[in-house]
Amino acid sequence: MPSASCDMLLDDIEDIVSQEDSKPQDRHFARRHVVPKVRRRNTQTYLQEESSPPRDSTIPGIQKIWIRTWGCSHNNSDGEYMAGQLAAYGYTITENPSEADLWLLNSCTVKNPAEDHFRNSIKKAQEENKKVVLAGCVPQAQPRQDYLKGLSIIGVQQIDRVVEVVEETIKGHSVRLLGQKKDNGKRLGGARLDLPKIRKNPLIEIISINTGCLNACAYCKTKHARGNLASYPIDELVDRAKQSFQEGVCEIWLTSEDTGAYGRDIGTSLPTLLWKLVEVIPEGAMLRLGMTNPPYILEHLEEMAKILNHPRVYAFLHIPVQSASDSVLMEMKREYCMADFKRVVDFLKKKVPGITIATDIICGFPGETDQDFQETVKLVEEYKFPSLFINQFYPRPGTPAAKMEQVPTQVIGEKQKVLVTEESFDSKFYVAHNQFYEQVLVPKNPSFMGKMVEVDIYESGKHFMKGLPVLDAKVYTPSISKPLAKGEVSGLTKEFRNRLGIHPNLTSHTPAATLHNSASSRMGLQLQRLHQDCVLRAAVGLALVALLFTIFTKVCN
Repeated sequence: MPSASCDMLLDDIEDIVSQEDSKPQDRHFARRHVVPKVRRRNTQTYLQEESSPPRDSTIPGIQKIWIRTWGCSHNNSDGEYMAGQLAAYGYTITENPSEADLWLLNSCTVKNPAEDHFRNSIKKAQEENKKVVLAGCVPQAQPRQDYLKGLSIIGVQQIDRVVEVVEETIKGHSVRLLGQKKDNGKRLGGARLDLPKIRKNPLIEIISINTGCLNACAYCKTKHARGNLASYPIDELVDRAKQSFQEGVCEIWLTSEDTGAYGRDIGTSLPTLLWKLVEVIPEGAMLRLGMTNPPYILEHLEEMAKILNHPRVYAFLHIPVQSASDSVLMEMKREYCMADFKRVVDFLKKKVPGITIATDIICGFPGETDQDFQETVKLVEEYKFPSLFINQFYPRPGTPAAKMEQVPTQVIGEKQKVLVTEESFDSKFYVAHNQFYEQVLVPKNPSFMGKMVEVDIYESGKHFMKGLPVLDAKVYTPSISKPLAKGEVSGLTKEFRNRLGIHPNLTSHTPAATLHNSASSRMGLQLQRLHQDCVLRAAVGLALVALLFTIFTKVCN
């Protein structure tokens, strides 16, 4: 078979590793069954060097790897599985990024800031000459983005082959493995559940019961990465739970993009799975349910209430509402209305005393009005959710919501008096502060500087607000005098000016350069007079010396 060119572009790892080739795990397993021939060496040092090759060599399995994960518990579980497989093969998992030879970056695509952090980490890795493998939802959803070019990628359903991808990256190849798991043409949930794992918390096992979901929410980018619903069989999930308890785990988290939709693709349901899991949970251990959307729990309310009352199940459920406006929910394509959400919450609060209901809210979705927002505020006031996640809407590329007319991020109808004192770093605004010393950016109108202005707040950011002067607003001047220009000298009293010989007409508003020149001239005259005095005194002194010498000479004669 002809060898491939070194500069040949490899779009997929399958280009160099076929299904018939032995996998890294197989080769690692075979190592334990090879009996080496004993060689006698003269020095112990030689033996140590031979058994511990340098980490910067291209021999896979001896390098240090740093893993960074962003996002949901499902993503965290994937990161734990990848760490476990790499460690089992011989790689060292380090918590120190600077000492690592390779960075495995496991991304989240839900919001813009998460992807920004991911992109910045890639840039930093490249600046530090680290090998890089990318994982998670960002490269899975959009693998051809410019900042991903030339980098190795492993897809969310292929995490069981992370060792291969890391091995080829260590060798200097750029490979991509993004395929879907299938069995006889049917899409599977993903990688096996019985893989090695390094738990972030040894007491907590995160089990993904399914991948993908049935919804097609207008704002969701995760659907592009995780795809449609694919559930794991109940027996595999139960076996994973049993194994976890045998390893000292005392708490299990069930996770997925929508736990409520579990089983609909394989002819079962979430309550059926939960009753099977409850049977294997030992006394003193607990089970926590993950997020479920309202449509897929409505038909199971009675059974869910019974399960949530079980002593080994936390009375907790995460049910995202996103908005209390039916019109906004319809634009979001959430497939339920407020009546459905309230029915779920009211039933569970009645049947499960003290239950904790967590929910999510998206603010500023395209088309949301002030009235829509106030309906959401009323819902929060009515239910007083003990756990509430409020998120700004982000138009994720490729989603229907990104093409809708966007709502400006506004704080509506509030007037504030602000004192303008500075210019912003980008020189686009003046910086002012309100009564509570909150930063407010205002237009660069020179007449505002050093003045108090009344403004309408029209936008808010993470650390600032923006305001526009109200119509016919008064501009208050706090000082009775005109402020000094930049660089002018303050505190020049009349006595101080006279001492320096500064002309009385040069006031405290005179530029520092003028004062400096005036003072310099005065000091020059003083130095000239001092020089003349010194010359005169020297001449008189010399004359006296000459007279004394003459008198002394006559006396001696």
